[in-house]
Amino acid sequence: RFRGRLPLRPPSPSVSDPPVFQLDSCCSPRSLRSVEDRRNYTFVQGDVCDPSLLDRLFSAHHVDVVFHLAARTHVEASYQNPASFQRVNVEGTRTLLSAAQRAQHRPRRFLYISTDEVYGAGADRAFDECSPLRPANPYAVSKAAAENLVRSYWHRYQLPVIITRSNNIYGPRQHSEKVIPRFLSLLQQNNKCTIQGTAPKSRHFLFVSDAIAAFLLLLEKGAVGEVYNVGSSWEVPILGLAQQLVKMVRNVPDSEVGEWLEFVPDRPQVELRYPISSEKLRRLGWGAQVSWAEGIRQTVRWYQDNQDFWADQPTRPPPPEGAGPPAD
Repeated sequence: RFRGRLPLRPPSPSVSDPPVFQLDSCCSPRSLRSVEDRRNYTFVQGDVCDPSLLDRLFSAHHVDVVFHLAARTHVEASYQNPASFQRVNVEGTRTLLSAAQRAQHRPRRFLYISTDEVYGAGADRAFDECSPLRPANPYAVSKAAAENLVRSYWHRYQLPVIITRSNNIYGPRQHSEKVIPRFLSLLQQNNKCTIQGTAPKSRHFLFVSDAIAAFLLLLEKGAVGEVYNVGSSWEVPILGLAQQLVKMVRNVPDSEVGEWLEFVPDRPQVELRYPISSEKLRRLGWGAQVSWAEGIRQTVRWYQDNQDFWADQPTRPPPPEGAGPPAD
C-alpha cells in the first residue's frame, strides 16, 4: 500500500531513481524509524507535483489505497507565500489524482485529508458536512480548491474518493510550526509563549491516534464520494493552552504564569473558532478515545524526553515585527 504522504525510503530497484528532492522543513525521517524494518514499508523521497514520479510509483507498486496528506499547512506562511500553497495543495492534489486515474491498477480508495478551516470561522452553530465553505486564509482557500478537484474526479472518472475535514490534530513528533509544539519548544528554551493578538481565540484539538482511527474506519466503512468531519469535543482557548503548558513545563505557581506569556501582533484575518459536528462519522462507530488531559500529558512528556528531535531546526522567539505561533 502506498500512502499519499510524500516523501515516503529510497525507491525499490523496480522504480527508476527520481530527481533529488529536498524534504520540507516540517518533515523528519526520524518520525519513520519505528516502521523502517517492516516488509510492507517503502520510503520514496520525491515531489507530489512530479507526474513522472507518481506514474512510476503507481505502476511499480500496484497501489490499492491512497491517503493523501501531503500539504503545506502553516497558516502564517500562507499569507507570506500563497503561491507555494497553491502549488503543493492544489497542483499537487491534481497531479496525484491524475496519476491515480491513469494507473492501470487504479486505487480502490483515495482518501483526501482536508481541514475544518474550509468552513471559515464559526460562532455558536457547529458546521456539518453540508455547511457552505467560506475559507478565510490562503491555506484554507487552497484546501477548498483541492477538495473541488477531488470531487471532480469522482464525478467525471468515478475515482473512489472520500474527503475528511478534521480539527487540529496534535501529539508526539509534530513540528514546532504548530501551536502546541511551538509553545513547548519556546518554554524548553527558556523563552516566553508568544500569543497572537488578544482576541479570545480557541481551537478544538484531536489526538493523533484518534485521527488515525477515523481514517482507517473510513477506509473500511466510508461511503465513496462523501465528506466526513473528524472533530473533537475538547475546545481549548489559546491563552488557556499557553497557561496550562507554562504550568506543566516550567512548574511555576499561578502568580508567575503571566511572566512566561508575550502578546504579539495578530495575523491579517482572525478566525476565533472552528466548531464542527462529527455525527455522520459517529454513526459509523467512531468516537475520540483520548481525552484532552491524557493527550496533552502524553504530548508534553514526549517533548520533554525528545528535546533534540527537531534540534536541526531550532525554535526561536519571533522577530521584532512579531509573528507569533499559529493558533491552528
